Amino acid sequence: MTAKTRQPVLTAAGPAGDAPGWQARLARLYDSDICYSFRHAPLVVAAALLFLLMIFAAVFAPWLAPTNPYDLKTLNLLDSLLPPIWVEGSDPRFLLGTDSQGGGILSLIMYGARVSLTVGALAVSVSVSLGITLGLVSGYIGGKIDAVIMRIADIQLTFPSLLMALLIGGITGSVLPDRLQAQFAIPVVILALGVSHWPHFARLVRGGTIVEKEKDYIAAARLIGRSPFAIMFRQVLPNVLNPVLVLATLDVAFAVMGEATLSFLGFGVPPTQPSLGTLIRNGYAFLFSGEWWIVIFPSLTLVILVVAVNIIGDWLRDALNPKLR
Repeated sequence: MTAKTRQPVLTAAGPAGDAPGWQARLARLYDSDICYSFRHAPLVVAAALLFLLMIFAAVFAPWLAPTNPYDLKTLNLLDSLLPPIWVEGSDPRFLLGTDSQGGGILSLIMYGARVSLTVGALAVSVSVSLGITLGLVSGYIGGKIDAVIMRIADIQLTFPSLLMALLIGGITGSVLPDRLQAQFAIPVVILALGVSHWPHFARLVRGGTIVEKEKDYIAAARLIGRSPFAIMFRQVLPNVLNPVLVLATLDVAFAVMGEATLSFLGFGVPPTQPSLGTLIRNGYAFLFSGEWWIVIFPSLTLVILVVAVNIIGDWLRDALNPKLR
């Protein structure tokens, strides 16, 4: 009698015991609660598409922009102050008109959004990293360390974020030599905005850490000899991360607005690397002289960007909250 060979049991994802294929993973992701909520929220879908379009245009601005507004060889003063294409006296080469130097407004917006989004993303990264670390240490260790960190956060929260960013930027700028201030202007803005927003993340993470550290799985981790550092970042952090992601998404909008405000006040990025705030500041001088497009279109771009991020953040807050499912 010959022994029968056992045939492998095949499933939609492959042989039994194998890791699911990428088709199965995509199917599970598509059927998840978050994707279902996203698909059934037309306003959120529109906001996400707008946000992705802005990111795409900003990242690929050197290839997508009709002109390079920072290449002096391509600028012509005879093309200055041209109106948008639907206004009489326009030039088909410049869809949204030109500024006082002959640079296309559409190209300037694409390059300016590139700087604004970069500054906003990096500033939020600084805030999240600093806030998560201090919040975990404060909530898990407690005692005098908790008191010191939270009192520093409370003192900083008494000052408006913009005022704190101006203070940090002014101190940092006064330390740097004059020849290096323009070179380090963007890192200074990132540092100022990042440091001014960390208390929000620290307090949020601290509250979640205080709740999580009393649970049984943390006691079990202590019993098997896990170090406090490993417990904080491997056990506690994943369980307090959802509200941090929501706050970080919303904070991107605040960081972009903060950078635009600093640039509008003259404390932001240098004129050689203008952001949306710099474009608005430069165009404000022409608002009452008839060249409205120089300030209106960068301002409208900033408004759309901030509103889109806020809509996504509000949806993410509801989608990650199990009580609202």
